[in-house]
Amino acid sequence: MSATPHPFQSLTPDFIMDAVESRGLRCDCRIFALNSYENRVYQVGIEDNPPLIAKFYRPGRWSAEQLREEHQFCCELAEQELPVVAPWSDAAGESLFRYGDFWFALYPRQGGHAPEFDNLDNLLILGRLLGRIHGVGAARPFVHRPTLDSRSFGYDCVALLRERFVPAEYQASYGAVTDQLLAAIDAALADAGPLRFIRTHGDCHSGNILWRDNAPAFVDFDDARMAPAVQDLWMMLSGDRARQTAQLEALATGYAEFADFNPRELRLIEPLRALRMLHYSAWLASRWDDPTFPAAFPWFNTVRYWGEQILQLREQLAALAEPPLELP
Repeated sequence: MSATPHPFQSLTPDFIMDAVESRGLRCDCRIFALNSYENRVYQVGIEDNPPLIAKFYRPGRWSAEQLREEHQFCCELAEQELPVVAPWSDAAGESLFRYGDFWFALYPRQGGHAPEFDNLDNLLILGRLLGRIHGVGAARPFVHRPTLDSRSFGYDCVALLRERFVPAEYQASYGAVTDQLLAAIDAALADAGPLRFIRTHGDCHSGNILWRDNAPAFVDFDDARMAPAVQDLWMMLSGDRARQTAQLEALATGYAEFADFNPRELRLIEPLRALRMLHYSAWLASRWDDPTFPAAFPWFNTVRYWGEQILQLREQLAALAEPPLELP
């Protein structure tokens, strides 16, 4: 996880419009920056046509082959009439473009709001769609995109944080809790038995689902990777155990209409949550040279942050010791 200082400083309005117009489109000079930290995303007005969303990828994060695999997966899903926002393609069928130092893609604008995961009917619908998405995802593997594992999402993250960010007064406490947490994660992964890894969305939280007219659309497959199916389900669960069990039942009921779900993967929910916690801190750390990050996350890397983080990791370690969720 290496940081690139000021990677987007050349993205001026003129540069953005020139990039879009290099694809044979004509901009109307209306550009609105949209909320994005990892990449840079803009709504760009197009003459005599609806606006497009221009996404400029962070240099050095993904290779061209990995980006094309993401696009190909989205297009496969769209071809099956699944509600995903797939990239715009030119007459030659190309969806990934190069301009200056950036790879970029164009997307149709999609309206909507975050879904209500407390609504069990919504979760039933989402379960059905994820079952269909995973049916396509299981048809063949990614070749170039990574696999979710405890090395990249756990050990490497902890190593970066301990080396450069954890204050001296918290080094011992952070090292102790993360050592225990990583050991518990590895034990849980082994206990789950042989796992089936498929192509997944990878980051299936409410911000990447747009709900409109009682139907969802999945967006932003930027973190798509090989992972167990439950990776796209567990982020929709919240609340106490009874509530999560009800949410899980709704998701699994819809999912089972289109794909088989291995109940042993339920043992992975808390380990995957723990890995996400470690990876999130390391993501912030690895982007700290990007001036957008200190401005947007001023609480990160303070002494108070690390004290609270250690407490949260201890609580998560305790959660891993609890019996996993079960389907009724």
